[in-house]
Amino acid sequence: MRTFDGLRLDVRTYGPEDAPLTVLLAHCWTLNQADWHYQVRDLQREFGHRIRIVTWDHRGHGQSDAAPKADCTIENLGRDMGDVIDAYAGPGALVLAGHSIGGMTMMALAEQRPEVYQRVVGAAFVATSSGRLDTVTLGLPEMGPFAKAQIPRILAFRSRTLTQKARRRAPIIERQIVRRFLFGKPMRLVDAALTVEGIINSPAATMVGFYENCMLHERTDALKVLDGVPTHVLVGTRDVLTPPSHGQRIADAVDGAVLTVVPEAGHMLPLERDELVSGVLIRLIRPHL
Repeated sequence: MRTFDGLRLDVRTYGPEDAPLTVLLAHCWTLNQADWHYQVRDLQREFGHRIRIVTWDHRGHGQSDAAPKADCTIENLGRDMGDVIDAYAGPGALVLAGHSIGGMTMMALAEQRPEVYQRVVGAAFVATSSGRLDTVTLGLPEMGPFAKAQIPRILAFRSRTLTQKARRRAPIIERQIVRRFLFGKPMRLVDAALTVEGIINSPAATMVGFYENCMLHERTDALKVLDGVPTHVLVGTRDVLTPPSHGQRIADAVDGAVLTVVPEAGHMLPLERDELVSGVLIRLIRPHL
């Protein structure tokens, strides 16, 4: 698909175009649509061709085109998501799920095109935030603000100065970041490897541009479009990027939202607690089939 500003997005669909319900899964920063591969598997197993599933790589991620730093914004991700819905969703109901920056993308879409949410019958916000990310300390109260700003810049420097082949051969920094800041306990090595690969594939502009824009993100008010819509918010107790207080803030902003705080889990819930996340999506979908 071509975005409004001419970038090519890699979009994948599962299930018939005329399905009565479409699930759209928006992935996290520096990964790609493989972020949701367990959920795609589980939803296909549960519902088969009775639903349509749509995943895509955000601009600057995965197989989609790289974007200039100035265009790496949550606002643009929201606009892209709206265009993906227009082009690939079936004509019926929608269930939306977003992990990390994917959840922020859902909020940007609500801000830009609240009419889309008239079709939404369920929403899941997974390890994400509606704002105040500039206050997050990564669990390092004294060094947190400094360390938080340096991590994307270090990764961007490696992206600019080393080939992907070189970083795959010795992903020392990437592995340390994944283990220290992204996963809780237990951590499956296959999931950590997938996350490291996503970071290695992310251009420098993606690292720095989206980080800087996330620090400006504040879209709590946009969540009101989901009042009365079944909404689940999930967050891990070990999530240092979008801590439990951020999940609570989202749940408080949506009338009737359900908050689940997952013991020992980190930021990568679709991978770390795949059965739990899939179960939430199944419960959102089932009443509408």
